[in-house]
Amino acid sequence: MSQFPKVLNPTEDDVQKMLACHVHIGTRNLDLSMEQYIWKRREDGIYIIDLKKTWEKLILAARIIVAIENPADVVLVSARPYGQRAILKFAKFTGVQALAGRYTPGTFTNQLQRSYLEPRVLLVNDPRTDTQPLRESSYANLMTIAFAHTDAKVKHVDCAIPANNKGKNAIGLMYWLLAREVLYMRGAANCNRQMPWDTMVDLFIYRDPEDIEKEEAAAADTYAFQQQNAIADAEYAADETWAPGAAAQQGADWAEGGAAAAAAPQWDASVINEVGDWAAAQQ
Repeated sequence: MSQFPKVLNPTEDDVQKMLACHVHIGTRNLDLSMEQYIWKRREDGIYIIDLKKTWEKLILAARIIVAIENPADVVLVSARPYGQRAILKFAKFTGVQALAGRYTPGTFTNQLQRSYLEPRVLLVNDPRTDTQPLRESSYANLMTIAFAHTDAKVKHVDCAIPANNKGKNAIGLMYWLLAREVLYMRGAANCNRQMPWDTMVDLFIYRDPEDIEKEEAAAADTYAFQQQNAIADAEYAADETWAPGAAAQQGADWAEGGAAAAAAPQWDASVINEVGDWAAAQQ
């Protein structure tokens, strides 16, 4: 990282996060334009991306975005679901525009469209799936930034950030790092190099709607079970409330019952004689 000042170098925690999210893992295919960003090739044929060059291009992309006076002149595009949540969160924290989902052809070239935009910088999630905005950016002479995998074609891309853009964890982490560096360079009050950013990486990572529904259903069942237990405990406590007057009355009733049982009538001599006569008659 000798090309940058020490303050721009990644920390050990940043490198560990990139390794944990598999930012450096490529594919078995390699495009000629991405050969300069490869560190080595594993025995199983997977290409490994050089994280040093990934960080250099990430800092360069952050400097390009910060150089734009109006953040709204920066547009992010992602057609893949894994990157849509990340670009929406990136837009929230940095003030740029995000086009999540299907891209409408002519957004950058057709002035008659209601959604026509004239940005100065375009950032795409994947050059392979976002080919239409890249092609239109070449017509409009826009500065383009893209997260490029090992098999991506970087035609019409001015700043290619080599990274794994197929894994949801890697995509979320790269947008989180880029947003943090942009806020660092802008001098945001809640984000500086002396105080770590309080926003977690999980906020940028894609979540499956089915998993969210399952978590919400499980939380609702747990809450209902806890409410039922609380109601049952309250009813049990109300039934078992101890009152001194009631206990004394119960004790008195028990004592009277015992005395009445003790005072029951005894067998007299006439009954005994009748039993004896009945026994003699049976013999």
